[in-house]
Amino acid sequence: MLKWIVLAIVLIIVLLAAIVLIRACMMKPTEALNATIEKGDPKRSRQYGERLSRMIQCETVSSRFEDDKTKFYDFHKVLEELFPNIHKNCEKHVFNGSLLFKWSGKGKGDPILLMSHQDVVEANGTWEHPPFSGEIVGENIWGRGTVDTKGSLFCLLTAVEELLKEGYKPQCDVYLASSCTEEFSGEGAPLTVKYLKEKGVKLGLLIDEGGMIMSEPIPGVKGTYAMVGVLEKGYGDVKFTAKGTGGHASAPGKNSPWARLAAFINDVEKHHPFRVEFSQTVLEMFRRLTPNMSFGMKVIFANLWLFKPVLKKVMPVISPAGAAMLQTTIAFTTGKGSEGLNVLPQEAYVTANLRFIPHQPTDESIALISEKAKAYNLETSVIYKDYPCPVVNYKGEQFAKVEQTIHELFPGIGVSPYIMTGGTDAKYYKDICADCIRFAPLSITKQQYESIHGLNENISMNVLPKGVDFYKAIIQKS
Repeated sequence: MLKWIVLAIVLIIVLLAAIVLIRACMMKPTEALNATIEKGDPKRSRQYGERLSRMIQCETVSSRFEDDKTKFYDFHKVLEELFPNIHKNCEKHVFNGSLLFKWSGKGKGDPILLMSHQDVVEANGTWEHPPFSGEIVGENIWGRGTVDTKGSLFCLLTAVEELLKEGYKPQCDVYLASSCTEEFSGEGAPLTVKYLKEKGVKLGLLIDEGGMIMSEPIPGVKGTYAMVGVLEKGYGDVKFTAKGTGGHASAPGKNSPWARLAAFINDVEKHHPFRVEFSQTVLEMFRRLTPNMSFGMKVIFANLWLFKPVLKKVMPVISPAGAAMLQTTIAFTTGKGSEGLNVLPQEAYVTANLRFIPHQPTDESIALISEKAKAYNLETSVIYKDYPCPVVNYKGEQFAKVEQTIHELFPGIGVSPYIMTGGTDAKYYKDICADCIRFAPLSITKQQYESIHGLNENISMNVLPKGVDFYKAIIQKS
């Protein structure tokens, strides 16, 4: 009997292995594997590059601790020079430095809103080219904001500027928005949304910053893809406080505030408390990316029906970015204890930044981490929280419009929905728009992607014409 049981087990293993390999082999590479993106017309690219350079030369670093908006109003003057038709033909509204334009259409169809923020983060460190020089070296424009996000802001404004010059009249109202407080989740977008709500505006489509066009968007995935964000996680800042008796550091007792905080942090790092799930969006992303994966990865991702439980365990180890799409994340960020170097604190705290996944949303995740903190006699207080945004249907009309436009302008490249792990201004618009898509139609390299909020941010001027044409096509299809 034992012999037959062993034989049956062996046969099952062989059969499973055969099924797994056959499914992987059936996944044939797609056009995206060898897709190339044509360079824009050199003359047009150069013209656009020089105009974008002027925008980069305006230092528009934002800070929640700075109320003076003079630099943004100076930036607006440059925009008036670069885009005179917009300023002549569109309604302009300014909300303490944040911009909103309305281009009135023929009144047919729901209005759309194209947006990209004008503020940037600070530019510390030593750069190859000064961060606010807008230097053009070869085909590249250098400076803070070229990728995040004055590049896409330039493209959407140029699209409308040129359509106005051609005498085009849109079918629906077209709004253009640009916050000056996006980098610290400030008042710009909320004030804009408040105004639109007061006017009774309901948007049919919103396109904000988000995914871009990249080769090998995930390690092991070959080919060129447009990654289109369809979901933004919720955001939270939480404070964990430990109290004690204090005292002199020369005679420390056990279980001090810092010791309990350290043990708590270590526990969270080693035993992540949040549930890992493959959402339909993530499954669809892997379905679209799998054909161009390396064979080893293809074996796994073509057979998620078998390997999903294993991936839930190992994904946080092998890919933090991938894991962030599957669960709520927590990152410990700041801390404070006593003022004296030789004094035990009577009270110490750490803060943590959380990004909430829809299957374990804001309040549930906070309750879960608060319960874990209690085991270390820590008090939990919420500094700020918001909620995950509604998921854009990747089978819906608006996603299809964006996908079709990408295929028309960038033949052969793949298009995939994905979950945004960072934050955008689009989250504030969820009450007035069901389809908030996060995508900037610009092709960037790995170095350019890594330069976002880092050193040596730059972009090729050759990608700007396609970016302009993308926004034109979206307007003309709406």
